Amino acid sequence: MSKAKLVVMISGNGSNLQAIIDAIESSQLSAQILAVISSRANVYGLQRAENHRIPSIVFYQTTTRADYDADLGDFVANLKPDWVILAGWMRILSMNFLRHFPNRVVNLHPALPGQFPGTHAIERAFTAAQQGQIDHTGVMVHLVPDEGVDDGPVLATETVPIYHDDTLETVEARIHAVEHQILVDTIGKLIKN
Repeated sequence: MSKAKLVVMISGNGSNLQAIIDAIESSQLSAQILAVISSRANVYGLQRAENHRIPSIVFYQTTTRADYDADLGDFVANLKPDWVILAGWMRILSMNFLRHFPNRVVNLHPALPGQFPGTHAIERAFTAAQQGQIDHTGVMVHLVPDEGVDDGPVLATETVPIYHDDTLETVEARIHAVEHQILVDTIGKLIKN
């Protein structure tokens, strides 16, 4: 059986990228990462890719958003991935990108469906918990069919409790641990289908 071909897109530290790399290297995932693409230079996720001899590319926006997404879409399409994994990619992708990969763009978001879409989801959930509004948050993996923010068809979710004595850092650590596992598990299910 041939390995699934992935392109992983990041904007930061790349801990979820590392979870994918570790799962591939331990044979938990039958996949290969064709390239890691970052929207930002000088982020640790690029170093993680280089540490594992995975091609890494910084894709700067030097044009309009529409042209940027079209150019990025063309670039990624030429790599011929089976799946595009958004693992901390902090840009909304337009249809100029998404049209290349119908039902093949997967996003990880540190909140449950319908809760805290967009940026700073962990911080917003922690604040809501501090105010007594919630006692849990979660993680979801979903498809990205269009330009909606964190609202595509859900592939997997997991609830993450927030305790009274938590700090933002302890909540972040708990969420990141869940993210790493749920993302790897979901990719594993997708590539077996």
